[in-house]
Order: sequence, then C-alpha cells, then structure tokens
Amino acid sequence: MDRRRKLGGNSGLVRLGLAPAAVAISLAFSTIPDATFAQDYVFSSVAIEGNSLIEDATILKFAGIARGTAMSASQLNDAYQRIADSGLFETVELVPSGNTLVIRVVENPTINIVNFEGNRRLEDEELAAVIKSQSRRVFSAAQAEADAAAIAQIYSDQGRLSARVEPRIIRRDGNRVDLVFEIREGSVTEIERLSFTGNQAYSDWRLRRVLETKQAGIFRRLVQRDTFIGDRTEFDKQLLKDFYNSRGYVDFQVLSVASEYSRERDAFFLTFNVREGQQFRFGKITTASEYEGVDPSEYAEVIKIRDGAAYSPLAIDTTINKMEAIALRNGLDFLRVEPRVTRNEREGTLDVAFVLTKGPRVFVERIDIEGNATTLDQVVRRQFRTVEGDPFNPREIRDAAARIRALGFFSNSDVNANPGTGPDQVIVDVNVEEQPTGSLTFGASYSVSNGVGFNIGLSEANFLGRGQYVSVNINAGTDNQNSSITFIEPALLDRDLRFRFNAYYTTTDKDNSSYNTTRIGVQPSLEFPLSEFTRLEVRYKLASDELSDVGGDTPADSSPILLAEQGKEVSSALGYTLSYDTRIGGLDPTRGTLLRLNQDFAGFGGDVEQITTTAIASHQRKIMREDVTLRAEIEGGMVERLNGDTRVLDRFSGNGKIRGFEPNGIGPRDLNAVNEDALGGNYFAVARLEAEFPLGLPTEYGITGGLFADVGSVWGLDNTTGAGGNAVDDSLNLRASIGFSVFWESVLGPLRFNFSHALKKEDYDRTQNFDLSVSTQF
Repeated sequence: MDRRRKLGGNSGLVRLGLAPAAVAISLAFSTIPDATFAQDYVFSSVAIEGNSLIEDATILKFAGIARGTAMSASQLNDAYQRIADSGLFETVELVPSGNTLVIRVVENPTINIVNFEGNRRLEDEELAAVIKSQSRRVFSAAQAEADAAAIAQIYSDQGRLSARVEPRIIRRDGNRVDLVFEIREGSVTEIERLSFTGNQAYSDWRLRRVLETKQAGIFRRLVQRDTFIGDRTEFDKQLLKDFYNSRGYVDFQVLSVASEYSRERDAFFLTFNVREGQQFRFGKITTASEYEGVDPSEYAEVIKIRDGAAYSPLAIDTTINKMEAIALRNGLDFLRVEPRVTRNEREGTLDVAFVLTKGPRVFVERIDIEGNATTLDQVVRRQFRTVEGDPFNPREIRDAAARIRALGFFSNSDVNANPGTGPDQVIVDVNVEEQPTGSLTFGASYSVSNGVGFNIGLSEANFLGRGQYVSVNINAGTDNQNSSITFIEPALLDRDLRFRFNAYYTTTDKDNSSYNTTRIGVQPSLEFPLSEFTRLEVRYKLASDELSDVGGDTPADSSPILLAEQGKEVSSALGYTLSYDTRIGGLDPTRGTLLRLNQDFAGFGGDVEQITTTAIASHQRKIMREDVTLRAEIEGGMVERLNGDTRVLDRFSGNGKIRGFEPNGIGPRDLNAVNEDALGGNYFAVARLEAEFPLGLPTEYGITGGLFADVGSVWGLDNTTGAGGNAVDDSLNLRASIGFSVFWESVLGPLRFNFSHALKKEDYDRTQNFDLSVSTQF
C-alpha cells in the first residue's frame, strides 16, 4: 500500500508526530499540582525507552541531565527541546515518575531511497547534487523541506518561478521510508515587456540593447535571456550605470525596478525607473604636485583628454595608470595620483586636477589564490603587475581583478586586500570558481556563392590549466574544404607576449572558377604591445600552393595565362602586422578607429620572391543618441613579384571587396577564353560607407537595417601577352554599388541580407544583387 505523507510547514510536522511530543510533556506536567512548579526535581535515575539505533548515552548527552542534580520545570523543558532539536526523533516524551525520569522516544526512520517525480527539464543527477537528504541516512522533515526549497531555487534560476516541489514519504517496514520529491516544473516566466521611465537622453530601444535581460521575441522558446531572473536585474542596473557614467552622466541613478505579473501570471513586465541627471563634459584639465621634488610637467604630457569631450571615468583611470607608470619608471614607488573634480553646474563641465601625492608605505606581503582546482596559480598570478614585496597599489589590484575576470576561465572571482602580519603589510586574497572552458561544436554555414557547408570543432581555452588555447576545426562546403589546428600561448615567458601557431590545409574544387587549388601551410607568430592601443605581430609562413586542373576536361577553353601558372610553388616568408585599434577599450564609447598594415616578404627559401602589402583604415561612430551607427572604411593592397610574374593564387580576386559583385566577379578577365576566366589583379582599392539603424521593430527581434555604398577596383597584371591581343583589360576601372542591408541577430547566428545594385561596372563583370550569409554552432 502506497502510504505517502506530505511534509510542509507546521502541518507537515504534525503529521510526522512532532507535535504530540509537546502535548505529551505538557500532559505529564499537568498532573503535578501548581505548588510543585516552584520546587526543584531531583532524579536518582533516568529510564530511556523506545530507542533501538541511538544509544542511551547519546540521548542523555542531548538532554544534559545528571543524576542527583536538582532541576526546575523550565530546565526540564529545555532538556526536552534539546532532544527534539537533534532531529533524530519523531516524538519525544519526558515523564517524571517519582525519583525516575522516563524519556520515551520514537526514532526517525532511515531513508531507503530518494526519488524525483515530474522532472523533465532537469535530470535526477542534477537534482540529487543540490539536496542533502540521502539514502541510508536518518530522515529529517526539516531537511526534506530545505531540500525542496533548494530544488525550487534551481528552477527559479532558470526562470520557472511557478515551479512547486512537495516532499512526501512512503512508509516501509523496518522503520524505513522512501523520500519522494514531487515536482511541478511550471512554465518559463518570460519578460513580456522591458520599459523605462525617466529616460530622455536615450530611447528605450537603445537602453534595451544595454541590458543583459531581453524581451521575449519570436524565438522565445530558444532564447534564455528573456526569462525573469531576479539576480540578473542587479547586473542590469550596474550595466545601465556604467553606460550612462561613460557618457558623462555622473549623477545617474536607477531609482527602482518594478516587476509586475501579467494577468495570466506567465510573464513579467519589467520597468526601470531612472534619473539621468545632467550630462557633464570635461572642462579644465590640470596637473599639480604635492610630492616634494616631483615636477608635474612630465606627467601632464600623457594626458589625452580633450576639452569638451563627454566625461568618462575610463578616461580618468587610463590617465592615472599612465602617470603611475611614469612614477614607477622614475623609482617613485609610493606616488599616488588623486583626481580632484570640480563641478561647474552652469557650464555643465567638470574640471579635473590630477594631483601627485605621496601615499602610505604599505607593501604586498603575499598573494593567496584559492578555488583553482585546474588552473595553475601562475595563470592567475601573471594578471598582477605586482608581486610579493612590491609597494601596494589599490588601483593595480582592481585592474588585476578585471583582468582575471576577462580570462573567461572563472564563473566568479573575488580579489580583496586584507591586513597582513604588520601595519605596513597587505595580503591579497584571490578566490575563484572555475567553469568549463572546452567545447565540442558542430556547425553549419551558408552563403549564396559557396552554398551549404558543415563544420566540426574542438577547442579548449584553458589547456591543461595553463591558460593556453587549442582548437581543431574541419569545414566542408560544396566547393571547398578547410582544416586547421591552432595553438595560442597568451603570455609567453609570463609576459604580454602572445605566441600563436597555426597549421592549415584547404582545397577548392571549381569554386566559382575553372581551376582547383590546394594550399598547405604553417605559420608561427609573436604579438606584443607597442603602446596602449598599438600592437605589433611578427610572423613566419611556410606554405605550399598548388594550382591544378585548369579547365578540367577541356583545358583549351581556359586562359593561357592560367594554364602557364599551373603547378606547385613553395613560399617561405617573413611578415608583420602593425595595428592601432580603439574600438575596444577606447576612451570614447561612441566611436572607434582601426588602422592596420600588413606586409609579407617571401624569398627566404622556396620558389617565390615577392612582397605583399595590405592596409585598412576604419572608423565607426554612433550618432542620434546612439541609435544610428556610421562606418567608413578604406582598404587597399598590392603584390609585387621579384622573380617572375605573379600567379592567380598570389593576386587579389576581389572576393568580398565590393558588394554587389560575385566572388571573382571584378578585375582583369580573359575574354578570349571560353571560360572567360577571372585572373585577379596585383592591386586593389575600395572605399565603403555604411549606416546601421533601427527599423522600428521590437528590440527583442534583433533586426536592424542598413544602407551602404562601395566604390573601388581590382587591377594590374605583370603580363597579358599570353591571352593574345587586347583580350585582358587590366586597367584601373572603378566599380560602384549601393544597397540595403538587413541585420538579424538570430538564434542561428548573425545573419546579414544584402540587396545590392551595381551603379558602375564593366561589361564583363558579374554582378550579384542578393547575398545571404549565415554561420551557427550547436
């Protein structure tokens, strides 16, 4: 017979028989005349009844009753309470009988098995990991209730606030019970609407993009960020504060966050009530010294803050870091930079004085790291610019904490400075919680030119706990295959020196051309910083590039130029990349600039002697209260062969350079050949302009629009005589196109739909009015 009994609240305790214990003791004392309560009791013996597994001595220890000791009625009640609170008994009775105290108990049963019923979203193993009730342990009603609450919390963390968990018991023989947690998972409590009140500078649409929480959209079944999670709201408040502070709103506040259930009680309406305050801009920027013997003029040279720019805490922190770096270089270990801000309410400016002061003489005694079971200590320790024995710099400790979080190895990390063994000593405590860093991915891709492709990838971001990155990827498309192995050591010799090794094998099979290619290569490189936003990468590349099967079964239909270029060549090249990038970490969050120069010099062995140069300059800016993003880009390149003529594998094809044209759709082309082969060019240049803006659709759909215009060309061959006559036009002929784009941050990945129209083209160019690209992993 299934004799289930419900636990829950006081009523559950009564069903378990704990309330009768209180009744029993009260009845026992009610038989004693009132006058006796004023006197003490002395028991010459204690008799214990009902226990089978728990020894008499254990019960007497809980009771705290000694033979021959006088006890008052209240002390006797305390003894009862201690026995009952042990959690070992269903019922407890203390019955005075003359000089003998009788303690009658009924032991709690032993848990036979623990079962879960009704759970579909979570496996039994996941639920068992969060409860403390286990088989072959003494059953406790209070613990069962606590376990039920822990299970409900897991569902709540996943946005299932309506989940209910009821613990029940099934009596078995031998004083055993089966503990069953009956679960009603409920549905996901979604965010039906995210709204804001008090915002004037930025629209709801812009602020929704700041939050981690998202509104439920058309893919609400797949998106997890549209579920209501209380802890995430606090994170969203901090994101809003950071957003406004970085744009000069220093007084910004989130006054309240109102959450309201929908009528059907299956969704939330979340409203952020904010106070933006006044926007401030930088006013007068000065530098002063209160450190004897220190000239502030040297420190003033590193200030890059522009008068009139929106006030930003990041700009202040960056300037302080630069000044303190100068102090360390000059041997001033305890120099501190104190920013003193003066508000000018009427002008809406903040004057900032960077004052050089002498800080306290405090040293780092040691750095303690805990919680890293897999990650080596040195991976965490090298995020600090400070070591044991160095002067203590609170700002450096905060920066190190940010670098540790940025690693992505830990779900949580806390860095705190605590007093050391002496008044001038500090101990830095680092507590981390590791998270999975490896992944096995299967993916698919699609583009109009290349069709459908599939890929499989295996990666580990914290290889062997050393902070190293390893990945293996295999991609197979309709006309091409690509396999690669990548290894990255981000801190070679524990310095900001990034070592990368890449090996690849790619093939194409008539990929919008009349020939096949096979490329094999290895490329080690080293990358290091030159300044705050400038980095230099130096590399070596050894590659084998083969051009084959020109024209297939009918090579006579192909260009004589390509036929002459068939075969395999080995190249050995040294190269570098010099980049300047303010898009991430720049002082102004509304704009960013990228400048990059690449050069590769082949000729250090192998068959090829040539110089390949490419460069790009890109700028992005957000306008109209950051609802519209403008992008401008100029890109160009040239290749010069020193020991002969360039091959099509070395030249620029124009693939993706100008929208509105097919891959290999522009540039020199052999029109005498039946295949009208694209030959590529030694030079290319293109300018691109683009604007991205909202389309008025709900933010949760992740759909925005854009307009673009491209102009450029691919031109130049070393030798066109092989084609005969004037069959090849390799002159600089400009092409231009305009178009409209739809950007969609879908669950399948970022999609882009381009609708293009070529305004200027050559007769032999091949246009493409529509293009779609998609890439996703699952």
